[in-house]
Amino acid sequence: MKRKVEIMAPAGGFDSLLAAIQGGANSVYFGVDQLNMRARATMNFTMDDLPEVVAICAKNGVRSYLTLNTIIYDHDLSVVKTLVNKAKEASISAIIASDQAVIAYARSVGVEVHISTQLNVSNIETVKFYSIFADTIVLARELSLTQVKKITDAIQHEQIKGPSGRLVEIEIFVHGALCMAVSGKCYLSLHSHNASANRGACVQNCRRTYTVIDNEEGHEMRIENEYIMSSKDLCTIDFLDEVIDAGVAVLKIEGRGKGPDYVKTVTRCYRAAADAISEDTYTIEKALLWKEEMENVFNRGFWSGYYLGQKLGEWTDTSGSKAKVKKVYIGRGNNYFKKIGVAEFLVETHTLKKGDKVLVTGPTTGAIEITVEELHTAHGPVEEAKKGEKCAFKFDLPVRKSDKLYKLVSEAE
Repeated sequence: MKRKVEIMAPAGGFDSLLAAIQGGANSVYFGVDQLNMRARATMNFTMDDLPEVVAICAKNGVRSYLTLNTIIYDHDLSVVKTLVNKAKEASISAIIASDQAVIAYARSVGVEVHISTQLNVSNIETVKFYSIFADTIVLARELSLTQVKKITDAIQHEQIKGPSGRLVEIEIFVHGALCMAVSGKCYLSLHSHNASANRGACVQNCRRTYTVIDNEEGHEMRIENEYIMSSKDLCTIDFLDEVIDAGVAVLKIEGRGKGPDYVKTVTRCYRAAADAISEDTYTIEKALLWKEEMENVFNRGFWSGYYLGQKLGEWTDTSGSKAKVKKVYIGRGNNYFKKIGVAEFLVETHTLKKGDKVLVTGPTTGAIEITVEELHTAHGPVEEAKKGEKCAFKFDLPVRKSDKLYKLVSEAE
């Protein structure tokens, strides 16, 4: 039996936080307000949410990591200290940081620190340096598994320990979006829109189509078929056994800007794969089935990153998602009848039919998929509910007005 590893999932809001827990995450990472690499995203927690986030994690035996990993300017320092103090007061598990001001202050008040991939740690000497401050280090995304294993072997051989006295643990990204720049240090957005990616404000120039102009004669050519700066999404599930054999302790899933359905599906698949590896039941056939399942949620196509030694990136052929199943918004929660376990929704857009597969998401619901076996409206049992009607069906969890109802539709339909 192989050792178990930590599955770390992203949480952009309470719905994704619960989805990560439902998917079997050992830990979650999240941002607060503007000092994180997803500051531009609409899905971020506030400072006042910290106690509730940590309480939910603690109740479920999940570690909580606050990302505070942007470039920090002098005018940010007072906010940094306030946020770190709030995190400590809430009993956060650790802070993921890249700026020395954050690292030093967190350590000075006794908060565990993890080194962000933004610091591009690529060799054992750099690991030794940051082991003075951190117990866990996220390596640069551009390393091969051979390079990763060389680092983890050296940690064991030289007994490199962090402030806690434990051997330093190595964490790597195993799934999700990749940036064309080294460990995400891109400047395109800053130059074009004065919106720094390194301050969490990337406008994603790389995800667009471009036209090439011949400066000598003025001929224009639109680049077809490929978004030449937009890489496919990282996916390691079909060689996850090799990742774990490289000595990695924490498997990190990208996606704080993604929906709860993505978080739950991807977390569940990597949880199942990691458990199978631990129990010696992992096979490539199982891995490919998990990969197929993850193709149903947001993705730009998959590739293996640089872990297997590839020199060049693989570019996507679309600006958006290639998910095989799309979410069609139907409506929102209206009521819940606890005694009979029935949820009522207001249909706001498209028709909902008996037999439809649906997704319900919400801050206290997470992400739940079911098939509508029976459908009721004010007219009693019906085959379909139309726009403007209230409909009801069996549902195991309480539904609130903040919950959203989606119909899941295959792209082939």
